[in-house]
Amino acid sequence: MFDIDPILYIGISQSFFSGLLISLKRPATTADKIMSAWIFLICIEFLFALLNKNLVSIYSFPFVAFTYGPLLYLYVLFMTEPSRKFNTYSLFHFIPFTIFFTVSVLFRAQPLVENLNAFFEPDRFKSLRIIYGLSFFLSLTIYSSLTFNRIRLHQQKLRDVVSYTSGVITLNWLKVVSISFYAIYVMLFILGGLDILGNYIPFDPYYITFGFLTLFSFMFAFYGIRQSMIAEVSNEAESKKDEKYSRSGLKENQAEEYLQNLLAYVEKNKPYLDQNLNINDLASMTGIPRHYITQVLNETHGRNFFTFINEYRIREVLERFSDSKYNHYTILAIAFDSGFNSKSTFNAFFKRQTGLTPREYRSNPRESLIHQGQT
Repeated sequence: MFDIDPILYIGISQSFFSGLLISLKRPATTADKIMSAWIFLICIEFLFALLNKNLVSIYSFPFVAFTYGPLLYLYVLFMTEPSRKFNTYSLFHFIPFTIFFTVSVLFRAQPLVENLNAFFEPDRFKSLRIIYGLSFFLSLTIYSSLTFNRIRLHQQKLRDVVSYTSGVITLNWLKVVSISFYAIYVMLFILGGLDILGNYIPFDPYYITFGFLTLFSFMFAFYGIRQSMIAEVSNEAESKKDEKYSRSGLKENQAEEYLQNLLAYVEKNKPYLDQNLNINDLASMTGIPRHYITQVLNETHGRNFFTFINEYRIREVLERFSDSKYNHYTILAIAFDSGFNSKSTFNAFFKRQTGLTPREYRSNPRESLIHQGQT
């Protein structure tokens, strides 16, 4: 039989120190506290598993995992809405955990799940095992979906606020890690199902979870420590909806005037050359209230802030491509010097604007002119 103890010892030390590092971040946000609590709970699950296996029966089946989905969702929620307060309503997410914690401790001396082969054994605990398995799967599925949707909406809102992409504000790292987290658990459910139905797996899939939890506790700690607060951007993004539709008394002729002033300022002063330009900066430069900028861009100009600024950056790149003094510059150097901070964003916008890749455009001026004429 495979000895799981070394993985449990590694997991305990890894998750403990990871949680400690997150808890020592300054300034400490609510999101950081949630992440720290989650990693410490992973440490507790490792510790309980070790004690349950070698010393004393603590529980009849694992229950800490019912906190994973809620904590992941709450972390994203408080990361994207830093002004939100943790209240008693937030605790409602942990009702399933409380229920299964109570059941698991009460029946800790009962052979509820001795091994997966006996999962459908027709005893008095069969229904409880089925409810436990389905509840855990639904918990992970529902909260993973909520988390993914929350990040997606956050990224959409950012396009009305910032002109650049950054993992710190887009939370792309969290999207990738959370999807991977869910995908691996789905794989483990499938392996467990195969073991339940026909003993097709020569090992207990439950033990694999500890290896993955060790890895994920490291990944969440690594990115969580580097993740800074995104309060200013998020607050602006959250307020956008109300400001946009309130109109604030902005009439059509006023909107057109604001738009013309905005276009004139951007074309003359080229604020888009600043890689970190956001809507607050442009509002300060132009004297136009930021909610009016959002409104006139979306409703009058038909663009969000992200697209508006990056289209100007593409224009700047094209001008520099045609200027001989930039011939010795690399494409990426010109792109970054024109205000882009991401190669992928630059390539996507360039292809959409010209129909060609930057390399194709620069290496074949004749074809470039044809495409410009078509667009």
